[in-house]
Amino acid sequence: MEELGGVDVGARWPDPARGEPRRVVLVGRTHAGGLRSVSRALAALEEGHAPRGLDLLCVVLVADAPGLLPLALLRRIRVIRSVARVHRVPWIPAWREGGQPRRLPAQLDRLGALVGSGAEAGKGSRS
Repeated sequence: MEELGGVDVGARWPDPARGEPRRVVLVGRTHAGGLRSVSRALAALEEGHAPRGLDLLCVVLVADAPGLLPLALLRRIRVIRSVARVHRVPWIPAWREGGQPRRLPAQLDRLGALVGSGAEAGKGSRS
């Protein structure tokens, strides 16, 4: 979550041995494919298929569309919550086109506090 001062390493694990961050926030979309990817990444972490020394802070699930999620996707999120701390970020239309919203949601302030950005992401505004 670059908005919170993090580093995006893409679809791979950071490698603390190469000086990359050891504190990890796993980010995925709330659609079926995104939740499957998050589940696979959590399994890889649990099974030791990730670099040693990583510290999973939480999973961040970013809404893939406005509105409520179907029950099947909510069930998948419940399963993910059973193994990791989960933070959900609502649909933010400006992000769809690569822009920045006028205000970031309060969920990002709380997430910023968790990852140590001092809630700088919200710049004092709440939605």
